Amino acid sequence: MAKQLLGKEVTDALNAKLTERANALKAKGVTPTLGILRIGENPSDLSYERGATKRAELIGIEVQKFVLPEDATKEKVLAAIDELNANDAIHGVLMFRPLPKHLKADTDEICNRLDPKKDVDCMTDLSNAGVFEGRSDLGFAPCTPAACMEILDYYGIDCKGKNAVVIGRSLVVGKPAAMMLMGKNATVTVCHTKTVNTAEICRKADIVVSAAGVLNSLTKDYVREGQVVIDVSINWDENKPNAKGGLGAIAGDAVYSEVEPIVAAITPVPGGVGSVTTSVLMKHVIEAAERA
Repeated sequence: MAKQLLGKEVTDALNAKLTERANALKAKGVTPTLGILRIGENPSDLSYERGATKRAELIGIEVQKFVLPEDATKEKVLAAIDELNANDAIHGVLMFRPLPKHLKADTDEICNRLDPKKDVDCMTDLSNAGVFEGRSDLGFAPCTPAACMEILDYYGIDCKGKNAVVIGRSLVVGKPAAMMLMGKNATVTVCHTKTVNTAEICRKADIVVSAAGVLNSLTKDYVREGQVVIDVSINWDENKPNAKGGLGAIAGDAVYSEVEPIVAAITPVPGGVGSVTTSVLMKHVIEAAERA
């Protein structure tokens, strides 16, 4: 049986440290504050907002919400971002993406309007540059790949000299995860939809980070004994039993029943990377407040 790399253990340890840092800031008269910019009432945005607000309260971070209607113009959104930039009491800003359809063409302009110093979820080009250059003074890394690194660190998984494979090349997870693993001195291969023999490449790896976003795509053919598997994806499995006794639950990329008995360690879905992501967001807010 594989060791379970449980997000709750990582999150509990991280939250305890962050609460101490939040208290230290408050002792200096600074209340770490997250500004949330939401456009419309997308259910997944609302769900994440509730989770983030709850986590912030637990750690001692204040949350200010800025809500615009679904049909808000580009000018209204830019004005809201300018307001957030100018407000010294707000240290970090989270804006929900993807933006509504009518703003899609303006996404780059809108995202890059945010001050990178407040960009706690890698919205701006400068934050991305910071990840690729290995610099912590240019914005912040995306929360999900940063959560993967927190898990590796917490469980003492040394990446130095190890072969790591990242499945997926998105700017949100795959590419930054590859850069961050390189920053930990791993030798990294990135696999994607045009890769030939992905399974064979994965079997040679010591660490596999699966961010394909495809249910049941990581089978027993992709893994071998001794590997660490970080399953990043959140997919919906209509055939997976749920807590209510019916069918339909979230699942990762891995066919868990096949992969778990083979590998040395694995993150479950749910209960793995996703549960750490919100705490990483709060860590970025605390860091932004400390820098400010």
